[in-house]
Amino acid sequence: MFEKALDLFEQIDIELDDVSYTIVFNACAKLCNDRAMKMGKILLAKMPENYRNNYFISTSAMDMLIKFGDAESAERIFRSIETKNIITYNAMIKGYVGNETFEKALDLFEQI
Repeated sequence: MFEKALDLFEQIDIELDDVSYTIVFNACAKLCNDRAMKMGKILLAKMPENYRNNYFISTSAMDMLIKFGDAESAERIFRSIETKNIITYNAMIKGYVGNETFEKALDLFEQI
């Protein structure tokens, strides 16, 4: 199903909105294969600046990057969010736990 979502995304030629970015990042995170990694990182690089503080897009992108094993890029997104909330904190903490960096997870939890 997630492969079909990426197939469809590649076939359409429309400008993405916040919902589209979130859906594609989530599909890439679920697939977590070479194609998904390439597509997700390209989309993230092309994403307009005005979407970067959108909680849904940011947490989807962070989750995707963490599942790709790129916690450093996920941390950069997290740090760039001007006003963090429980959703953004939870996404990053979950990523740290998933990558077994428990000390970072606890440090971030203490910042909440």
